[in-house]
Amino acid sequence: MDLGRSAMLRSGLFWRLFSVCGVVWLAMIGLLAAVDEPFDGKRPLLWMAAAVAGLAALLLAFWLAQRIAHPLQDLTKAAEQVAQGNFAHKVYATNGDEVGQLAQAFNRMTERLGGQFAQLEEDRQQLRTVLSGMVEGVVALDAGQRILFANERAAQLLDFQAPSAVGRKLWEVIRLRALQDVVRRALRETEPVHEELTIAGAAPRSLTVHAARLPDGPARGAVLVLHDTSDLRRLERLRQEFVANVSHELKTPLAVIKACVETLIDGAADDPTHRGPFLERIDEQADRLHALILDLLSLARIESGEQVFEMQSIALEPVVTACLKRHRARAEGKQQQLEAHPPVEKNGTAEQQTLGAERLDADFLPSTPPYAHASTAFAVWADEEAVSEILDNLIDNAVKYTPDGGRIAVTWRAEDDQVCLEVEDSGIGIPEADLPRVFERFFRVDKARSRELGGTGLGLSIVKHLVQAMNGSIMATSKLGQGTTFSVRLPRSPAA
Repeated sequence: MDLGRSAMLRSGLFWRLFSVCGVVWLAMIGLLAAVDEPFDGKRPLLWMAAAVAGLAALLLAFWLAQRIAHPLQDLTKAAEQVAQGNFAHKVYATNGDEVGQLAQAFNRMTERLGGQFAQLEEDRQQLRTVLSGMVEGVVALDAGQRILFANERAAQLLDFQAPSAVGRKLWEVIRLRALQDVVRRALRETEPVHEELTIAGAAPRSLTVHAARLPDGPARGAVLVLHDTSDLRRLERLRQEFVANVSHELKTPLAVIKACVETLIDGAADDPTHRGPFLERIDEQADRLHALILDLLSLARIESGEQVFEMQSIALEPVVTACLKRHRARAEGKQQQLEAHPPVEKNGTAEQQTLGAERLDADFLPSTPPYAHASTAFAVWADEEAVSEILDNLIDNAVKYTPDGGRIAVTWRAEDDQVCLEVEDSGIGIPEADLPRVFERFFRVDKARSRELGGTGLGLSIVKHLVQAMNGSIMATSKLGQGTTFSVRLPRSPAA
């Protein structure tokens, strides 16, 4: 007996049909047993007919059960395949009776289910892609605070592994009591909860948490949206510091001017001997205010993008020479040595040579055999006035903070598609902790010494914004007591 017949014998439908046929056959036997004596001679024939009828009923039951059960078994197997997610499985029914119509309806159902599940999966993947690409962190929780979903941004902000966190309790994954309090409030209240949290650590972060309970009926869970406000808070602190610094920088010279004017009004104006120093102080502080206002306006124009740059190919050699000449008198007053190290080519290889004060007196730097100056080869694509202002600020700082008898050198060289311009001094240096902040507005390493030496505190900030506006970069390296080097990288001229 093959597997089909074996399964047929185990079929409940077959045995129900067989029971019906058996009941009919037994009824026939009962009728034969109750027949009258006139039929006694024909009783063997009747018994034989009854046996044939019983066998026919058995075969008919088997055939009917097989005809009905096979399609039903196919439908059962197909339903199991659909339950496992195989929506492509089909049921093939050759007959057009009710069972065949059922099979066709089942195929249409699985086809529509497959399309709907495919659409749901596509929507799910799109939603995951959108959530994964969000700047905000998103965490979905059930009513028991079990994590249902968390995107990568949330994992970064809260420092956990997103895949391994799904299915676990929130408090098992994130040890942040304030966040757990926010979740409990969100699950308890109908209105969304907003809270700002601070995560302590080597680099403290500020997070704004928006927690909302899932709608419809009792609490089924909550959704957390996390926004990193660390940069916003840092900018807010910088703004507050900027306002405080500007107020202080404006107040100091105004206080000196007011004091001098009051002294002059009180009678010093009529004293030829003493009024001179007061007028000189007024003039000095007025110049300081004027320089501060000009620097603030210049910085505002650069940051707003209103300043127009005339980009062209600029040979650095004459620009550096002119800048060093402008600062040479101040440097000589402090017995400082100003040097330029222009790049030169020798047999196709770029090298550096040193030009002292005697070479800076010339209007240009002539070639010296066997060297040929590479002014064109090392030109930058920039605005000439902006490059001059960058150099003026860097060299001015170097002269201020380099002790008497120190050395200041300007070097430039090509680096692929950029030109690196360096201003190096042998000054007092900058502590490593303060290096990241030297380009902030009004930041001073030694505030008392900086104000004593003059300046507005905006020079390096202007340098940074000018360099960035011309698609360049700047960095500072320093060692305390040994000096500081500012490295400016600008795009190399296409002509080079």
